[in-house]
Amino acid sequence: MKIAWAEVRQVELPLVFPFETSFGRQDTHSCLLIRLGTDGLEGWGEVPVETAPLYNEETTGTAWHILERFILPLLLGREIAHPQDFPPLVRHLRRHHMAKAGVEAALWDLYSQQREIPLAKALGGTRQAIEAGVSLGIEPSVDALLARVTDFLRRGYLRIKIKIKPGWDVQVVREVRRAFGAIRLQVDANSAFTLEQADVFRAMDEYDLLLIEQPLGEDDIVDHAALQAQLRTPICLDESIVSPDDARKAIQLGSCRVINIKAARLSGLSAAVATHDLCQQRGIPVWCGGLLETGVGRAANLALASLPNFRLPGDVSASDRYYHEDLIDPPVTLNRDGTITVPASPGLGFRVALDRVEKHTVRKATFKS
Repeated sequence: MKIAWAEVRQVELPLVFPFETSFGRQDTHSCLLIRLGTDGLEGWGEVPVETAPLYNEETTGTAWHILERFILPLLLGREIAHPQDFPPLVRHLRRHHMAKAGVEAALWDLYSQQREIPLAKALGGTRQAIEAGVSLGIEPSVDALLARVTDFLRRGYLRIKIKIKPGWDVQVVREVRRAFGAIRLQVDANSAFTLEQADVFRAMDEYDLLLIEQPLGEDDIVDHAALQAQLRTPICLDESIVSPDDARKAIQLGSCRVINIKAARLSGLSAAVATHDLCQQRGIPVWCGGLLETGVGRAANLALASLPNFRLPGDVSASDRYYHEDLIDPPVTLNRDGTITVPASPGLGFRVALDRVEKHTVRKATFKS
């Protein structure tokens, strides 16, 4: 496929309700959408960056710059036989994983459309539906959090993840367990703690958590190994794993027993599949994380999560978890059994609603070969 043109848009969507982590509070999701054109087809990808460098070093501004000045000039007018040809093309560009991932996702969409197969099949997926979990932010009070948990359990979600930070940790887990009993429950610290605070996580051992996600530094695997050795509860790494090789090293050191796979963090779907395969070979379960994606990114996550070693419910929730109005038709919906159906149509499996994309666009540019 020869890429004839590319479009980059910055879109901003208001969230159904604010989402707070140890990084801060969000009322709006801002990201970039990529659209690539070739042979009468269009492929879509999402760059789920935010306006501030809080999750990683990328922002909407830096990603736009890298796309415009470095990535798209390498791609436009070039024949790409397979999406896996793209990572070697941009390997010399250091980091900027999310910018790369958005472009590669659009290539995978094009590739699977050309072959008239679902993206899930192109990636090697085997499931027709995935178990859905939900990620809940830090709330103004424990009672407010319990009300959120009640709401999402009633909707049918099969796993609850709560964000934690110093001062909002063990006592919150205790209250959730007291209120809801043996639900599938896990916590996510987003790197808010240090090894000197290991007692917090030792105390969590008695609450039968599925896992503790990224308790320590975002670039650490050494202290995580020391912490994991003290705990029965599995540690799951997220921010620390930005390549398949990082996963190999973390597993070898004993830094974690579970890995969260986000294609955007790993620089694309190809690296995400490679990380999945490595973990499967090493007996390490994985699950699909989320970055408040619109339906464009959510569709790609659904396809990825259909691979066989995604053995735990992920953060791929229904569209109405975050947005009153998503950017795809039909929206992603939750089945009565707490699963989400993996699309069976070619490509992403959803129609991108251009009128809604236009409505929420705050900046756009088109580039041609």
